[in-house]
Amino acid sequence: MASTGIDFANANREAKIVDDGPLGGDVAVANDGVMRRMSVILGIAEITDGAIAGTEAEKRMGIIEGFRLYPKAAAWSMLLSTAIVMEGYDVVLLASFYAFPQFNQKYGTMLPDGTYQVPAAWQAGLSNGANVGEIIGLFANGIISERYGYRKTMIVSLSAVICFIFIPFFAQNVQTLEVAEILCGIPWGVFQTLTTAYAAEVMPVPLRCYLCTYVNLCWVLGQLIASGVLRGFLGNHTQWAYRVPFAIQWIWPLPIIIGVLFAPESPWWLVRRGRIDDAKKSLLRLTSKNDPNFNANDTIDMMIHTNALEKEISAGTSYWDCFKGIDLRRTEIVVGVWMIQNLCGSAFMGYSTYFYEQAGLATENAFDMSMAQYGLGAIGTFLSWFLMARAGRRKIYLYGLIVLDVMLLIIGFVGIAPSSNKAASWVIGSMLLIYTFTYDFTVGPVCYSLVAELSSTRLRTKTIVLSRNAYNVIGIINNIWTPYMLNPGAWGWGPKTGFFWFGLDFLCIVWTFFRLPEPKGRTYGELDILFTNKVSARKFSKTDVTQFHGETVRLASVSEESNEKGGYGEQKEYAA
Repeated sequence: MASTGIDFANANREAKIVDDGPLGGDVAVANDGVMRRMSVILGIAEITDGAIAGTEAEKRMGIIEGFRLYPKAAAWSMLLSTAIVMEGYDVVLLASFYAFPQFNQKYGTMLPDGTYQVPAAWQAGLSNGANVGEIIGLFANGIISERYGYRKTMIVSLSAVICFIFIPFFAQNVQTLEVAEILCGIPWGVFQTLTTAYAAEVMPVPLRCYLCTYVNLCWVLGQLIASGVLRGFLGNHTQWAYRVPFAIQWIWPLPIIIGVLFAPESPWWLVRRGRIDDAKKSLLRLTSKNDPNFNANDTIDMMIHTNALEKEISAGTSYWDCFKGIDLRRTEIVVGVWMIQNLCGSAFMGYSTYFYEQAGLATENAFDMSMAQYGLGAIGTFLSWFLMARAGRRKIYLYGLIVLDVMLLIIGFVGIAPSSNKAASWVIGSMLLIYTFTYDFTVGPVCYSLVAELSSTRLRTKTIVLSRNAYNVIGIINNIWTPYMLNPGAWGWGPKTGFFWFGLDFLCIVWTFFRLPEPKGRTYGELDILFTNKVSARKFSKTDVTQFHGETVRLASVSEESNEKGGYGEQKEYAA
């Protein structure tokens, strides 16, 4: 048999990091056994040539060039991500209602001083109701979206939201509100994962971070809208003061459904399903038609090659496979990144209006400060896009946590002053504004990029589901103890809660330093190789990568095939 470019004698050797590469560090290569098994895929030479060309094209692509080529992909991704506005809106709506006199009088109990408060136990229960529903929705989405596609799953979820909003709108007691939060949480859980995964799969390497972090902007916009709506109803002392804010949630679903009906499916999902022709059609709908340098076939070949590579590295696509082999490390990192969003003191932001009141500000001033807070959060997310163009995700995330830790410590120390000290109250409010800006400039948006990029393509949806559910579990814990920390009828820590979050945030900083790698500028195939080679998190950015050959084994190119009389022997047709 003619030479195939494969050294079968060494084909089962473990992959190694070999000679120095262009980045000044080592070179990570594919596992020799993986290369041997991929060699029998029918047409692998053509696929590899196209994948190499597609990979090089994406890595050469600049940000402006990327938006010129993928403007439709960006628009479709933004449309789907807008669904997150609803979740951000409701999270702040509910937490802010606890500082809303009309809501407390309807659903709360009278305190000895004659004022009304929703008991801390029901505050925790209502907030956790949404989290419980989201956990259910997330796990369901991990299975349903992989089977039926992102579009169909999104349409069904949006339709469910339209129905479920009727329940809180007509709720007459706190128990009905609890049911409403659980049911509404189910489609919100779908949105949390699906929008991020879709953004990661329809955008090229240089644009992934921007459209993934746009999800965070939608979250912040929802929070800002909720604060503005409630501020506008403070002077209304009727039942419509809390019913209309619930009804406003009907604004979003129908327009998004209409848009999703015409949206193209993710080409990565179609490749995983073996629908290669449909994947190419979808890719062409996501890109501009007048770019002479773009070759859709090369991009599809890159997807096919990466999918085949991941199949050989880790064949399964179940939830259990997220905890096996190299995917265990990827799952740990993605779960950790999203858990940190809830462990770094961000609970202060969700309960900010209530927190401001307990810190000594008047109700009107508390809502004004919340609106300023979320406005700064939106600005921070915008500015983070410029920062990510120049700095790596790991660096932004790590230094962001350090700055947040300092501010939490300051809030704790200022909180020692009595609540009658108005100057201290405004200092605490100002620090929380700076905290929100910093969070939405660093940790908040970068998290969405990291969880989408660091999971494998075949397990992306399920890995994001697990990580977001870990986030929700921590959110449930936060929603249990945060009301007790802030409620004067319970523990009554108030601003001194900053000391507690300072300690947790410090632990997050330590984990991030040792465990979080840098995915900036890497294709999904390159990230697969880095994880396969067990490259240290601190060396990811300095290690050069190739996914197209092993240490001693490589796949022959089309030109090599044409010069050989032999071939690969028995070959198998590519299948997802």
